[in-house]
This record gives sequence, structure tokens and C-alpha cells, in this order.
Amino acid sequence: MKNLRVGLAQLNTTVGDFDSNIRLILDAATKAKESDADVVIFPELAITGYPPEDLLLRRPFIDKAMTKLESLAKQAKNLPPIVVGCLDFEQHLYNSAAVLYEGKIQGVYHKQMLPNYGVFDEERYFQSGDSIKMFEIGGVLTGITICEDMWYPEGPVRQLSLEGAQIILNLNASPFHAGKTDYRERMVSTRATDNTVAIAYVNQVGGQDDLVFDGNSIVVDAKGNIIGRASSMCEDLLVVDIAVDEIAQQQLHESRLRKAAKSISVKSPVFISNSKSDRENILVTSLKPSREKIAEVYAALVLGTRDYVKKSGFSNVWVALSGGIDSALVAAIAVDALGASFVRGLSMPSRYSSDGSITDAEELANNLAITLSSIPIEKIHDKALLSLENEFKDLPSNTAEENLQSRIRGMLVMALSNKQAGSLVLTTGNKSEYACGYATLYGDMVGGFAVIKDVPKTMVWDLAKYRNTLAYVIPQNSIEKPPSAELRPDQLDTDSLPEYDILDPIIEAYVEEDLSLEAIVSRGFDEKIVRNVIDMINRNEYKRRQSPPGVKITPRAFGRDRRLPLATRYAGY
Repeated sequence: MKNLRVGLAQLNTTVGDFDSNIRLILDAATKAKESDADVVIFPELAITGYPPEDLLLRRPFIDKAMTKLESLAKQAKNLPPIVVGCLDFEQHLYNSAAVLYEGKIQGVYHKQMLPNYGVFDEERYFQSGDSIKMFEIGGVLTGITICEDMWYPEGPVRQLSLEGAQIILNLNASPFHAGKTDYRERMVSTRATDNTVAIAYVNQVGGQDDLVFDGNSIVVDAKGNIIGRASSMCEDLLVVDIAVDEIAQQQLHESRLRKAAKSISVKSPVFISNSKSDRENILVTSLKPSREKIAEVYAALVLGTRDYVKKSGFSNVWVALSGGIDSALVAAIAVDALGASFVRGLSMPSRYSSDGSITDAEELANNLAITLSSIPIEKIHDKALLSLENEFKDLPSNTAEENLQSRIRGMLVMALSNKQAGSLVLTTGNKSEYACGYATLYGDMVGGFAVIKDVPKTMVWDLAKYRNTLAYVIPQNSIEKPPSAELRPDQLDTDSLPEYDILDPIIEAYVEEDLSLEAIVSRGFDEKIVRNVIDMINRNEYKRRQSPPGVKITPRAFGRDRRLPLATRYAGY
């Protein structure tokens, strides 16, 4: 039976590190050759890393990327055909896929559908391609598409199928959020069945700034069945045999293709290589299991933290440990990302810190095997209050006194970070707090990376419980005790915020779904509470704009995902 053996190499590339990216490509292609692959495909913009953002507005960056593509083609002379994401410049800049074989660039496809929503800004940089391109690889008519091309029912996949393509190779840099893996797989399966083609979908993996790419590359047959799945959240090479004869037989029975066929802007297929008629053994590909949602989110946070720290040139991190669940979770993620020897904890008790909070931080550090330093802030706090005494006199006590403690802590942890070469401070605020402004500028918001910035508080508890199923590290008391900032006597989060199981669904509805006040209230929430939450979210945009980047794990994160004016009088309802 005729088949095409396709290698899908999901790589963790780094933006701008051309030489390292090319080494990853060559290493994966060499391994694919050892598996007798007919073709090996790589993620979108694998040569440059994704997303390059405004580096794409610099001509030296573009020129270097194209030079490196030519160099890669020569170095891959004795390897199977390679399909790799790259840049191409022909009067305009194109997001492209190049087919490399026998030391040459055999052809280049230009991405047609350019996403310009959410975290994507491709229309800012690229010209849209205007034609499809077909290649004969291993004797099989093969179409090439890039990421967003796949998401349009009447887009390039449809056009290629009408021209006789049997297999579509789709190159992706599709960022992760919770639940996206299942959604993506349903989309690819639908596109395959609608067009009676097999689809090899390769995705990038790794962290880049606030984005995480999850891998989860798949191969889907023409009936929509997933016949191969790569790993989640780590590099992998998936090699799958696609039964071409079965696809050809299905296409004979598919009258829709004959009826819909029409003239499309496509040249004759570019011949790449003959089929391997001497192959006798057909690969039996096992499907890597999908991760459970909470496990995949945790893995994304670990991957995003590791790659941000290392790709940014840092070697170790500091985490301020309060004894609460947020800092405990961040410390656990940091240890899983970097190793215990590269994580330092800092306890900074105040006059309001409970004995339990101090011992919880100590227990956590012991469980994680990290070094914990302790700097009580009472003396500094007293002197700061004394310095402000004249300005504060005759004025009622308020959050100014409370936030002073947080800012002292921010100063201390940053001082230790500055003193230790190569270190970065990880902040510990969650999405619920950032949404409502329940965080202190230049205090607990101080740091270089906000690990759980996009994690709602209710999910923080779920993640902490999940981490303890792997090995008990987060003290049970940190999970069970009522959340408190401990900036005044007997303080609880619920003094300022609704219960989190009420707050988080309201934030999700307003921030991620853009629902109106009336629509949110219709879901059964108290109007006064909803109005108050919306007001808090609106007036704290200026705080969020000054916060560090953090791992995106919800469909709509603060930052590049959700962009609102700072100075506005629109109430939001």
C-alpha cells in the first residue's frame, strides 16, 4: 500500500537566535531521516522564532533570516525534503513556508490568511499571499498551508483539495490557553473530513514572553481520525505513515469535490521526490495521551516560566513567600521549572503576620528544598511611618499605611535580586487580584515575571491541589486558610472583594466575554456586586499596564490580548 511517511518536528525555538534554531531543525531532520521519513515539517517561522514582532520592521533582521534559510538549504542537502517556516521578501514581506531539498530552495508558499486579533498582529507586518502551491513529495500531491490558513472553511485547504491534493502539511505557531487543544483538534478533523484530505499539523512548543506554545502536533486522516499525536509542552518528533491509497479511494467516492472544482490560481505541482516503493514496514504510531486540563495548565506555567527566565538570560529567581497559597504555588512552579538550587525564598514578616503564615512559608521552603531567607520589616516600617508622620497627621489611616508594608517588601526583594547576579524576581499576584486592583504598585507587583498573572484565584486552589498529587509540597494550611494580605489586624480578602467563586465568573464574563452588566446579572449575579466589580476592573487598568508579563492561560489575558485606553470616562455598562 502506498503511503507518505511524514515527520512532524515540534521545536522550542528562540526569537532571533538563528543559529540555534537551525541546529534544532537540522538535528530533527537527521532523526527523521533515520526513521526513513519522506518529508519532515517544522513550525511557522521556525528559523526566526515566533513571534518576532517589530523585529520584522528591521531590514537587517529580514535579510539575515533569508540568508540563514539559504544556508539551511545547503546544510540539509543530504536530508529528506524539509518544509520550514521562514520569511520571504518580494517587494513585500511574507510569512512563508519553504520546501528545501537537495541543497536548494525548491519552492516557497506565502501565507494567505493573516490573523489580526487577540495576540496576533500579522497585518502589521505581512502581505497576504494570493495563491496556493502544490508539491509532489514522495509521489504524492501535497499542499502546504500555514496556521490561520487552516481555520477558514473556504480557504486554502479547500482550494488545494479541489486541485487534487491528498495531504495538507500545515505549519503552526498556535499559542496555548486552557481548553484550546480539544478545540484545535476538532477544527483540524472537521477540515480534513470536509475536504477528504489527510492533514499533518505541526505546532511550535515553548514559552515566548507571555505566550506558551503547547506542541500537541497531530496527524488526521481523511475521515477525521487522529492517527498520530505528539507530546504536550515538550519538544518531540512524530513520524506517521499516511495511507495515500485510502485517501485516493475516498476521493473517488466524494462527488462534492468534482462538483465544486473550479479554476484556481495554482501552477503545476513542483516535483520534489519519488515515492519509496521499496518500503515494506508500515509504522504503527501510538497516540500520546492528551493531558487533563489542570495538568496541562500547570505544565504551561512551568514551561512559560522556564523559557522566560532562560531565554531572557537569567539563571535564578527570588520569590517572596508570605505563607499564602499564591506565593506557594509560584514557588512550586519555579522549582519545577528551574530546580530547587536556582530558587530562593524570602520571608518578610510584619507586625500583622500570623505565626501560622511564617511557619507555612518555612514548611513550604523545606518541602521544596529551597533556601529561605528572613528579613522582618518592623524596623523599616516604623522608620517609614515616622518619616511620614508630619504629612500623615490629622488624616485617617487608610491603604497608604497598608501599602507601605508591601512597598518595603518590594524594595527588599528587588535589592536581593540586584545583589545576586543573574537573578529575577517572580511576582505572585493572580488574575482575580490584578483584575480588581487588589495589588500594590511598586509593592507586591514588583518583579520581572508574573507567573500566575492570568490564573483566576479559584484555579490557583485547583493547581495547588493538583501539584500536591505529584508530591506533597504546598502546606495544607496554605490551601485551606482564608486568603489575607495581612496588612492590618484580622484582614481578609473578602473585606474588599466578593467571594472568589462569585468574583471569578464575573471577571470571566466581563474581561474574556465582553458581556454587559445586564447580561452578567442575567446569569444570576447581584447587580450591585457586578457593578462594583466592573468599576474595579475599569479603574485599575493603569496598574495592570505597569505589571510584569506573565503566562497566558485563559482565552483572554490582560496585556496584548485585551487593550483598553488608560484615560477614558466610559463606565463599561
